[in-house]
Formats: sequence, C-alpha cells, structure tokens
Amino acid sequence: MSLFAISREAGPSWIDGKGAFDQPAVNDHGAFMNNLAAEGLVLFAGPLAGSEHDRIRVLLIADAASETELRQRLADDPWERTQQLVTTSVEPWNLVVGADRLGAQRSAP
Repeated sequence: MSLFAISREAGPSWIDGKGAFDQPAVNDHGAFMNNLAAEGLVLFAGPLAGSEHDRIRVLLIADAASETELRQRLADDPWERTQQLVTTSVEPWNLVVGADRLGAQRSAP
C-alpha cells in the first residue's frame, strides 16, 4: 500500500452561505467517510481550518494501492456524486517524520 495526500473542495452544487454541517446529505457524507476510515483507506481527513464555515477545502491522507483505487472509492461519496464536493488532486505522499506514530514501517527514500 502507498500513502496519498488528497485535496477536495466545494463543488458547483455547494450551497454558498452554508457551512459544511448545514449542507444537504451531511450525515450521508459523514457516514461514507467514516466507513472509509474504518476500512483503513482514509487515515486522516478534515477541513482546512476555517473553511468548514463557507466553501470548504479538505485534506485527506489515505493508504491505498493506487490513485485509481482512491479516485474510484471517492467517486462513491454522496457529496462527490452530487458535485457538492470535488476531488482536485491525488498525489503520492512520502511520510518521513512521524511514521512511527502511525505504526508505519516506512523509510525515507
């Protein structure tokens, strides 16, 4: 498995003037993300500070076999399907500092 940093942001269906927790289907989105975390696919996820009050921007750290797998899984997010949220980038990430805290047995390149 490999680590990835994923950026997501409010899409064209995001309702301006409403924060993340006031958007339609917030509970469905939350359940979906919690399931990905329970499976071990998403390790960390959350809005960049303050963005949850307006047009959200989110950072995820995920552990997956490939970028393709991540994009396929995130495409099933209720918010992605309705374009409330869009995935703007998926990049391989090399964890150097703090790997021991994750229990990861990764070494620097």
